[in-house]
Amino acid sequence: MIASATALGGVSVAHAAEVGPYVGVGVVASEHKYNLANDTSSGDRTSDEWSGKVYGGYQFDKTFALEGGYTDFGKSGYNYSVGTANGHIDSKSHSFYVAGKASMPVNDQFSLNGKLGLAYNKNTVNGSGLASSYAVGDKDRTGLYASVGAEYAINQKVSLSLDYEHYGKNDIEQGRKKGAFSLGARYNF
Repeated sequence: MIASATALGGVSVAHAAEVGPYVGVGVVASEHKYNLANDTSSGDRTSDEWSGKVYGGYQFDKTFALEGGYTDFGKSGYNYSVGTANGHIDSKSHSFYVAGKASMPVNDQFSLNGKLGLAYNKNTVNGSGLASSYAVGDKDRTGLYASVGAEYAINQKVSLSLDYEHYGKNDIEQGRKKGAFSLGARYNF
């Protein structure tokens, strides 16, 4: 990142938080976990899934912005057994969020930020065999969205961010867990 900023030629960044709209994309890493009654499987009940997000917002000044986005948490599955009886469960999750964002510049290129708002979470769970009792279909829930992170301005238009985002609970506790890490790239208009 430092080499990229240097190669772009000594632009006075004055922090990338220019007033106006912005858009971004990101890579998301989230934990998926299955807790099923009487499970005797030897498989791993936890997995890290990689997916993506898109977001946009409006920067009112160097400190405050309003942001909304869509995050896809990916799909995961787990083979479930009790003794010699088997089953399979899988889930797919996504979320829409809207939040206020506050930034605290550390220097001209680096800032810390926090976001607070609401997330609409949807979790689709399907099961077969022994896991069919967990097959509840689509469940949704609106919950608290909160995030902490850091942003690095490459120039006045482009910045990179790393955030931990808490999307709140799903209505069913199988599959995606509450939080995720995201690495994003943002473009200011």
